[in-house]
Amino acid sequence: MKNRLVRKINEAHGKKRKLFCAYLTLGFPSISYTEKLIVALVKVGADIIELGFPFSDPLADGPTIQFSSEYALRHGVKFDRAFQLVSRLRKRGVQVPILFFSYYNPIYQKGYKRFTQALKKSGFDGVIIPDLPPEEDRELPRLLRSKGLSLVYLVTPTSTSKRIKMITQKSSGFIYLVSLKGVTGVRKKLDANVVFHVCRIRKATRKAVLIGFGVSNPKQAHRMSRISDGVIVGSAFIEAIRRARGRLGPVVNFAKRMVSATKGSK
Repeated sequence: MKNRLVRKINEAHGKKRKLFCAYLTLGFPSISYTEKLIVALVKVGADIIELGFPFSDPLADGPTIQFSSEYALRHGVKFDRAFQLVSRLRKRGVQVPILFFSYYNPIYQKGYKRFTQALKKSGFDGVIIPDLPPEEDRELPRLLRSKGLSLVYLVTPTSTSKRIKMITQKSSGFIYLVSLKGVTGVRKKLDANVVFHVCRIRKATRKAVLIGFGVSNPKQAHRMSRISDGVIVGSAFIEAIRRARGRLGPVVNFAKRMVSATKGSK
């Protein structure tokens, strides 16, 4: 079967439709909550789910996602719970593309072969590893390709034109554009130079460009999706989950507004 992520991106491109990707921390506030929320997000129009494995020393995550990761780790979330969760979702008929977001250390500890086999068997469609530069490793990308899995790389505001060209050649699925310098987190304003950065990527590739880091409200989601192929929202979801105190309704309502803004209306 063709990679769900590739199929989804091709479908959106053909229909000239924007993509909405939601980031969730596995096990925050519980595994069962994460599972229920993914099902609910798909129903309200989320196109891609980015499932983050909680890690003790994240380089790219700001205080909001750090809090959710620390909480999940304190409550015993283990690496294999991600595979178990996605396997259950696939058995329930959930066909949305799901990406595994993790830092390099847990993957290295798991072992490349065991990791890629578990990804494929459970129903993941690819990975995002923010602290693994594309020039640093050849074995993991090779194994992922052999399983038909995507490896999404990040482009930052400080990436040179030469580096952008290299990253866009190696990234599969889409290009993850970091909208600002710094770590993830809710922002009142986004970098005014985002359009410039999107244009730089467009010169190097025809692959889809999704904007993440700091996209926090419907107005920002609408603005960023107008200049790209879609948005990735993470910290704002974690904040919504914290405020909801175990309830799904408020988080799903927030998702509805963000999806609507991304795909059309403000």
